[in-house]
Amino acid sequence: MAVFTSVTLDDLSQWIKQFPLGQALNLQGIASGIENTNFFLTTERGEFVLTIFENLSFEQLPFYVQLMRHLAERGVPVPDPVANERGELVVPLHGKPSIIVSKLDGASQMDPQPVHCAEVGAMLARMHLAGQDFTLQQPNLRGLDWWTRTVPGVLAHLDADTAALLSSELAFQQEFAVTDTYRALARGPVHADLFRNNVMFVGDKLSGCFDFYFAGWDSWLFDIAVTVNDWCIDLATGALDPARVQALTHAYHAARPFTAAEQEAWQPMLRAAALRFWVSRLHDFYKPRAAEMLTPHDPTHFERVLRQRLQTPAPRLTA
Repeated sequence: MAVFTSVTLDDLSQWIKQFPLGQALNLQGIASGIENTNFFLTTERGEFVLTIFENLSFEQLPFYVQLMRHLAERGVPVPDPVANERGELVVPLHGKPSIIVSKLDGASQMDPQPVHCAEVGAMLARMHLAGQDFTLQQPNLRGLDWWTRTVPGVLAHLDADTAALLSSELAFQQEFAVTDTYRALARGPVHADLFRNNVMFVGDKLSGCFDFYFAGWDSWLFDIAVTVNDWCIDLATGALDPARVQALTHAYHAARPFTAAEQEAWQPMLRAAALRFWVSRLHDFYKPRAAEMLTPHDPTHFERVLRQRLQTPAPRLTA
């Protein structure tokens, strides 16, 4: 992620002694993203990722960290948090909450083919099923309530046509959220940010997924829609690629079959997933925070995605 908080090896020399990792040997800032400060950390015991949280508090973090541990214990390939000598997973660094997690093998697949999308769909179903007995609950903090609070602050920056689209889609999602169809959707812990750069592959085999810091309780279908809107599109236009959509959703369906309500809600949920990231990118673009290596994402990308979802029916969830 972007580097908001500077950390040096000297800063870690005493701090890291509370962990069973030996001495810190190398520290490299991670440039992508805009929420937390992340570093690749090499110690005498191996390679890890150090995250310093810029927005989440000590009180909020147990949900995310315990969810990762819960999933890791059930065989889902996610980073496993490292406890310190007192059994704590979240500890202060420069006065901010921080964690160390295991580093996943492999590399992100930025040009996914159907075989990669199928791997992602199967893993996402495993994740949802594994989270069914997770006892902590927290809402999706970037869900409908956040969109409703945030949209008024960005409308003034948009031309009339774009502002009208944003307002209209928000109104649609507010109305859809009180329908019987929406209320019937299966829910549980969701990743909510499973983009291409948050999944690792070794060859064509998925080796893990990470960055759970937008996770929360939401409909599983929303999680699938967020994922499809990144993995299964033409990046230039936002248009869906039917072959990739079908590979991902069919692999998911094989592990957890879709319900009738999910079939009905598919197109509205793809729109919701596009709106969520359009709103957040508009917010980050027009109300940026200072950070080293920070590059805000282009908000017009998800405007294009939303326009595509409004114009073109999505492939069905099942054949």
